[in-house]
Amino acid sequence: MKKLLDTLRRSFSARLSLWVVSFAALVFLAALGYSFIVSRRYVREEAILRATQVVENSVLRLNNILEDVELSADNLEWLVYRHLKEPEMMMEYSRITVQGNPVLSGCSISFEPYFFEDKYYYSAYSGYIGGNLETEQEGDDDYQYFYLDWYLQPKLLNQPCWTEPYNDWDQDDTEDRETQRMVSYCKPLTTSDGFIGAISLDISLKWLSDNLSPVKPYPHSYSILISRGGTYLVHPDPDKLFYQTIFTEGLITPNPELDALGKSMLGLEAGYKRLLIDGTRSYVFYTPLKATGWSMAIVCPESEIFSGFNRLRRIATAIALAGLLLLFFACFKVIRKAMRPLSDLAQQAEEIASGHFDTVLPVNANPDELGTLSRSFANMQSSLVTYMDELTRTTANKVRIEGELQIARNIQMGMVPQVFPPFPDRKNIDLYASMVPAREVGGDLYDYFIQGGRLYFCVGDVSGKGVPASLFMTVARNLFRATGRQGMSPAVIARQINETLSDGNEQMIFVTMFIGCFDLLTGDLDFCNCGHNPPVILPRGGKPAFLSCKANTSLGILPDAKFEGEYLTGFKDTPLFLYTDGLNEAVNPELEEFGSDRLLAVLNEPYIDAETAVKRMQSAVSDHVAGAEASDDLTMLCLEIKN
Repeated sequence: MKKLLDTLRRSFSARLSLWVVSFAALVFLAALGYSFIVSRRYVREEAILRATQVVENSVLRLNNILEDVELSADNLEWLVYRHLKEPEMMMEYSRITVQGNPVLSGCSISFEPYFFEDKYYYSAYSGYIGGNLETEQEGDDDYQYFYLDWYLQPKLLNQPCWTEPYNDWDQDDTEDRETQRMVSYCKPLTTSDGFIGAISLDISLKWLSDNLSPVKPYPHSYSILISRGGTYLVHPDPDKLFYQTIFTEGLITPNPELDALGKSMLGLEAGYKRLLIDGTRSYVFYTPLKATGWSMAIVCPESEIFSGFNRLRRIATAIALAGLLLLFFACFKVIRKAMRPLSDLAQQAEEIASGHFDTVLPVNANPDELGTLSRSFANMQSSLVTYMDELTRTTANKVRIEGELQIARNIQMGMVPQVFPPFPDRKNIDLYASMVPAREVGGDLYDYFIQGGRLYFCVGDVSGKGVPASLFMTVARNLFRATGRQGMSPAVIARQINETLSDGNEQMIFVTMFIGCFDLLTGDLDFCNCGHNPPVILPRGGKPAFLSCKANTSLGILPDAKFEGEYLTGFKDTPLFLYTDGLNEAVNPELEEFGSDRLLAVLNEPYIDAETAVKRMQSAVSDHVAGAEASDDLTMLCLEIKN
């Protein structure tokens, strides 16, 4: 490989051969690529048809099952009305209904309190316990069925309905809880006097899962079934059954594609979507069960759908590459022989390559390609001389720009207070701050001033770095001063700054900022945290801890954003350490971040004063990064109001 690369660098024949082969490859790959695209489309269409038929057949089968359940409820209703005054018959009908329908896991015929004379509870239930069909009166003080969904829903709706999945087990029952997760078809019992009870036919979620899970158009595809509320009725992950909905994952990790799928399924739509599920790009084919409001889907990994196509593509690509490689060597041999005179010209031009631009090249007056190449070398020689002149001028311009950036840095650094102590006549204020831009200019800021017996202060971090961030920082700092001088609270200052920065902010630059205000007499702290890192409290005699702050958005993004301030009392003799993320995100050559634990460990050392705390942190960060280039601006401010 090294020899081949050296030949390409030194041989015009090799490069020309490469151009010929490249053109041939372009034509060949264009034809092959078009074939791949068409083939992939056919494979995709066949997969869509195949999976759609599978899910539709599964839904049709499931609809038939559910219709059988509803029909069983209709037949049972007729029997109940016929023997309404014979409570002992309800037990028999309940048992016969479960025996005659293998789909059912249980059946309840339940009545209102005292419907049967002195019987406050009467619910004839038959169901499988430990594999055996048991019949019992299930109502008692420990199982007040009047308040359960399967009884209340038909009573309140006055019409048949399917429930959401629920757990229905006795707290003392040791049976497998999984078998007790179910959905029920409920039907109200009414007379001329009104509602008298309800029929409930139960289907085990495990039974549904066992019957739908084997439906696999591809080896690693799987089925899911959700209720009308989005709860998983069938899913290969048992942890998601009953306890999660199709939207649960999006609440933890935002997934707009999965949310869109959930909305389509809950909207009883049919179709398919391509999205990322559990890190795997998949196709999801879905169709509704409109009678129940449920929706079924089959998830097929894209890699399995196109596995055959991808295998064919790899084989065809390997053959194409081998053919192009053979073509390259054939062209190289032929062109090298035809272009041998070119090597002589290359040797004569070696002096130019070594830096002797005034070397006189031999004149070749032939009208062929070699003559043209010779004249091109002469033109190149002239161009090189011109290039050197331009490079000299460019270097001078670079030096000038660097000087201007240094001036800009000095101007920026002059905009933040740098005289410490800042208020010599106020012995109860201990304050020290530092700011180190990652480039010549940066986007961090800090500021403070006294207004009406209160000390206003802030630390901010503009998104991005360099000149744009420094300009945005300047505007944010000036807005802080202008609004703070009017004696506004930090929350009001945040709203004012946000409204101004959001206006015309087409580049969507934003700034995180912690704005605080100390009452110098009482030591009370009024503050508003706008998307910034929480400060660290350094209680005397205690361990440092992050200040708990309400969540507010950054400044400059949403013009109508709301900002909530917070108020703490008795903050005297409690140092406050503020910083930007250039501190905790500072990385060493091994890309290990400084982190919050190291930050707290450094601040846990005995507190002396604000300047010592800041410089101690600077030293710790310097030791951690070990000379690595700074990735972000670094700003720190330590403040204490003393008695």
